[in-house]
Amino acid sequence: MIDVTALDDLGHFRNEWLDAHHHFSFGGYMNPDRMGFGPLRVWNDDTIFAKGGFPPHDHRDMEIITYVREGAITHEDNLGNRGRTEAGDVQIMSAGTGIRHSEFNVGDVTTRIFQIWITPDRDGHTPRWETKAFPRGEHASALVLLASGRDQDTALDAPIIQQDAALFGATLAAGKSVTHGFAPDRKGYLVPSRGTVTVNGTAVGERAGAAIGGETEITITAIGDAEIVLADLP
Repeated sequence: MIDVTALDDLGHFRNEWLDAHHHFSFGGYMNPDRMGFGPLRVWNDDTIFAKGGFPPHDHRDMEIITYVREGAITHEDNLGNRGRTEAGDVQIMSAGTGIRHSEFNVGDVTTRIFQIWITPDRDGHTPRWETKAFPRGEHASALVLLASGRDQDTALDAPIIQQDAALFGATLAAGKSVTHGFAPDRKGYLVPSRGTVTVNGTAVGERAGAAIGGETEITITAIGDAEIVLADLP
């Protein structure tokens, strides 16, 4: 099963500094048929205009992964963390028992991010923030592990999330393919951040979402130059 939801069919919100598309119910967008996919609860496609951002606000008991597609985002929280995450990199925030943070595009150019929320394996983890830079060459025609809580990935140098899930990123030149296998009873959610791909022959347009279930392996092929983000979920 590969079920594709086009960008135009996602939830949408816009104000003076934010243009957001919601893959699942979030904020003022409520769709009872799109409340998440396994532990994946939120996948927001946010365009943050220069000098705009999210003022200080609270989270708890959620794994929040921010993948920066263009520009940069600056994070600051009540734990004393402050950092700038640039395009191609990720930041991980385990909200745990509670964290208060802000995220701003302090630059003069537009920032585009995916913000991905995954419910943790239990409540009450210690709050934590981490950022990870990935060499750009590693993304070429290969799935690069961006974050994981799977037992099989504990020895790898990737940020940890508190859930049996993994997030991958890849860039693919036109015509190139990459494969990913799913263990039994696992599923995936794939979004091309740039370009159009096929997944086992099914077309997935730029910034559309593909819910993948019942597949032991997928082959992702770029129609033109493309970049994808894939979540492997229990």
